[in-house]
Amino acid sequence: MYRKIMGYLETWKESRHRKPLILQGARQVGKTYSILEFGRVYYENVAYFNFETNPGLNETFAEDISPDYLIPILSHIAGQTIVREKTLIVFDEVQLCERALTALKYFCEDAPDYHIIVAGSLLGVAVNRTKFSFPVGKADMKTLYPMDMEEFMLAMGEEALVEQIKKCFAADAPLPWALHDAAMRLYREYLIVGGMPECVRLFAETKDYILIRHTQDAILTSYLSDMSKYNNLNEIKKTRLVYDNITVQLSRKNTRFQYKLVKKGGRASEFENAIEWLCLSGIVSQVYRAEQIKKPLENYRDIDSFKVYVSDLGLLCAKKDLAADDILYMVEEINDFKGGMAENYVHVQLSINGYRTYYWTSERGAEIDFIIQRDGKLIPVEVKSADNTKAKSLKIYMETYKPDYAVKLSTKNFGFEDGKKIVPLYAAFCI
Repeated sequence: MYRKIMGYLETWKESRHRKPLILQGARQVGKTYSILEFGRVYYENVAYFNFETNPGLNETFAEDISPDYLIPILSHIAGQTIVREKTLIVFDEVQLCERALTALKYFCEDAPDYHIIVAGSLLGVAVNRTKFSFPVGKADMKTLYPMDMEEFMLAMGEEALVEQIKKCFAADAPLPWALHDAAMRLYREYLIVGGMPECVRLFAETKDYILIRHTQDAILTSYLSDMSKYNNLNEIKKTRLVYDNITVQLSRKNTRFQYKLVKKGGRASEFENAIEWLCLSGIVSQVYRAEQIKKPLENYRDIDSFKVYVSDLGLLCAKKDLAADDILYMVEEINDFKGGMAENYVHVQLSINGYRTYYWTSERGAEIDFIIQRDGKLIPVEVKSADNTKAKSLKIYMETYKPDYAVKLSTKNFGFEDGKKIVPLYAAFCI
């Protein structure tokens, strides 16, 4: 299956300023597969080392971590000669060997001709940075997310549809209705399946939603296991409480995160470490309220007002235990959840495209789902789960801040009206 990360990896390989690469991301997003496929295509051989399946590897890094010492030993362990620029060296589950992470500094400084990629699922929470030297400034870093809507459609064999969607997005021209309906169906399928590569592969092969749900449940179980394995004993229960409560938060009209919904009388001091753990692990992300619409938005974020979104839509629906048919036909019984689900979906697509998102509220209760900086301009993004054309909040925002244009996502076809770029939900990946 095609992954956009391949383009980034190819650029990294050819860069004169290349450093060892740290590829991070939540479990099961496809880090190992992407790296090995890249190595197979672009290198003569791959020397792969997994610190989870081969814990004895840690001893190799126990004393000397200089490249001159490590390369002959690693060549012997891999059973193949590691050659500068022709071999891709891969350290997988590197969070289990922090000395291997520290070694990247010396590869960068003393042996930059060796091509190294390391992968880890919980680097933000598992690495003891007070005890081990993190290679700050000595490694390139990239986050891999679940597959986005475009990658999902390509996996379903819809290359021609993807090209049509991109053309209509650029031209603000409606997609033919038969194609629009087909794309909306794919969007709803994506909400159920999500972007975890294993789930997408199984769906492409079988179209079996029950099999997909079993796979999603297994991934959720592995997340719960990580919460116990890589967490402070006192924080395990709090972290699970917060994670289990996210679907409740997204089912409310006001999706701003409220501690009192996690636990009666809950406060920030009790749960902020749990939220930080979930964010560092890549399982969720926070979107803060922008107090003022000025550049840089980061300077004006309200640290006490934020929303929490999960990294994968399929896992969100699995946690909520939503039936596939309920989402495919958008039944009335899930009305309370439709808005939060659409918001979460758009946030995932924007994050994959590299946007740092914020939201905005007025004193009188108007709210814009996302504010992004696009082509140097601050652009409001409004999300509607249906084709509701009323957007009072967006009207207030545009009158107040007069942006160059706004983006409105809904089930409506492409268009441009009253300063608003109308984008169907399935085309969020184009933004």
